[in-house]
Amino acid sequence: MLLSIIQGIFKSKLNMNELVIRAKAGNEEVMNDLLFASASFLKKTASFVCKRPIDEHDEEYSVAMDGLHEAVLAYDHKESASFQTFAHIIIKRRLIDYIRKEISRNEKLMLLESADEESSQQHYIFDKQSIDTYTEEQLANARKDELLSYNKLLAEYNLSFEELAKATPKHEDARKTAFLIAEIIADSTDLYQYLIDKRKLPLRELESLVEVSRKTLERQRKYIIAIVLLLNSEFTFIKDFVKGAASSGKN
Repeated sequence: MLLSIIQGIFKSKLNMNELVIRAKAGNEEVMNDLLFASASFLKKTASFVCKRPIDEHDEEYSVAMDGLHEAVLAYDHKESASFQTFAHIIIKRRLIDYIRKEISRNEKLMLLESADEESSQQHYIFDKQSIDTYTEEQLANARKDELLSYNKLLAEYNLSFEELAKATPKHEDARKTAFLIAEIIADSTDLYQYLIDKRKLPLRELESLVEVSRKTLERQRKYIIAIVLLLNSEFTFIKDFVKGAASSGKN
């Protein structure tokens, strides 16, 4: 029944949000259609986290699907960014939890298998501290990779981290408003495409949508563009940090 809508589910975030609201309200048919239509998104997200190709036959895909289901039930369109961004964060966290558990389970199996192989036991024994350290190293590398990739993306728009540090609004209200404008652009197919094609903000359209002067929009241009690119990316660690900073009271 919803296939005509589902086919364009990730092309129109507005349609996505509407379907999520209906699924969260208890419509099982919509929930099943969402999970079915999200296969490409689930594979892409799981592959990004696991650093290898993931398909429907992998356990990680099932974990990602459970994460999407959880995201639907937890999503609040009034407080969160686009559902796809929110779901990506939840799925990534669930996959990281799964990876941690798998490392711990494999550790125990190694110990059991090596019980009768005393001579080679040293090759299999890993204490909890070493396992945690290895996992944290993986997370640290993931954060580093995100920063490098984000920096390259910004460079395509003649932006840099140094410029963003200077361009970030100093006052909390201004920061929140700029972040909201960025969310509006990221959630609109037309506005986002304009930014991608023209490499600049759709000022005329924004003026009719938000109560912010053109002068303010131009002054916050670099910050808004950087946030839009971030929101429609898979840089989850950076998103968590920036979203927290945007809503904090720190200047």
